[in-house]
Amino acid sequence: MATESILIIKNVTMQFGGVRAVHNVDIDLKSGEMLGLIGPNGAGKTTIFNLITGSIQPTEGDILFKGKTIRGKRVDEICHLGISRTFQNIRLFQKMSVFENVALGLHSKPHYSLAEAFIRTPHAAKAENELKEKAYELLKMVNLQDEANKPAGILPYGLQRRLEIARAMATNPDLLLLDEPAAGMNEDECNELVKMVRNIHEQMHYSIILIEHHMNVVMDLCRDANIVVLNLGEVLAVGTPEKIQNDPKVIQAYLGSKRGQNDRYATPA
Repeated sequence: MATESILIIKNVTMQFGGVRAVHNVDIDLKSGEMLGLIGPNGAGKTTIFNLITGSIQPTEGDILFKGKTIRGKRVDEICHLGISRTFQNIRLFQKMSVFENVALGLHSKPHYSLAEAFIRTPHAAKAENELKEKAYELLKMVNLQDEANKPAGILPYGLQRRLEIARAMATNPDLLLLDEPAAGMNEDECNELVKMVRNIHEQMHYSIILIEHHMNVVMDLCRDANIVVLNLGEVLAVGTPEKIQNDPKVIQAYLGSKRGQNDRYATPA
């Protein structure tokens, strides 16, 4: 039996005044799949994420999540439907603890009423304990359990990236959007990130779309999945890592600049 599509982007175009950031893009993501989204700077990758999460609305086309349109819905409504994301630029609450950053995500959906919280009913107390346990489980998944009481702002950059993933997971999504999670990481950190994201995918059964400039991070994570290549706002190619790496159009537009570099997880200029 064929797996159903969890996300369908249909003929989507995004126009900013006279600038066409995305043009006639089609993407079909099956439930439980991981999809890589790559392309040169300015290709429209983050614009696609912004369209999916409702921070901007498409000029043309439609976006379907679990078979229903989400065009026109607010960011919070889309989050509650089951879509969560990380950002290219880290957006943590720097002065809050690592634990509090994740716990805040868990409170995005109400688990008890304000009245129950005020008088501390048994139901509220039980729900709060369950949320704390869930927060620590998520921190363990990104190997941050020992950092739980530290302010988020003092964590090294790579650990802040991990924390942002844990916070995105806290909203209990069905679709997780990762926007350049390996940005600024060295080769060892990239290796650990690949293992961590693969483990999250296998354990949590999320559908995942990954934007990444570190080519081998994408190739490793999507080795059994497809990659969509964007260029100048349009889909240039779709296929397996092997197909993408050997596509002349992709090599000319994007991959060629990285051939011959020593760093296995090199980032293009």
